[in-house]
Amino acid sequence: MRLLGLDLGTKTLGISISDNLGIIASKYDLIKFKEEDYKDALDKLLPIINEFNITTVVLGLPKNMNNTLGYAAKRSLKFKEMLESNGINVILQDERLSSVEANNVLIKGNTSRKKRKENVDALAATIILQSYLDRKEV
Repeated sequence: MRLLGLDLGTKTLGISISDNLGIIASKYDLIKFKEEDYKDALDKLLPIINEFNITTVVLGLPKNMNNTLGYAAKRSLKFKEMLESNGINVILQDERLSSVEANNVLIKGNTSRKKRKENVDALAATIILQSYLDRKEV
């Protein structure tokens, strides 16, 4: 059973996918959409969900460092509702510092600033999904 990992931004949706056994997460794609047009993001995501017969997605929940929910977390909760209204099971995964971790990985790999900007959200989605898969195995 494959799962998708999602890192939702205001203009991009990073996507990762697990292997068939649900053990390893890999970077999959980046969806771009008009700022805060989450319906467009969902419309672009649903064909991917259907292609891989995904029934569950792991959506990053960007909590504040003090564990409160700010604007970004509320945006993710709204997107969660949109996914669930389409019959998709959504698991929220704390994603604090996932983008920082993704940037650090890309910097260590000597990735140019332009390439980092293009890859950080999909890599963050991979970190979100892998964190969930690792936690699930325990």
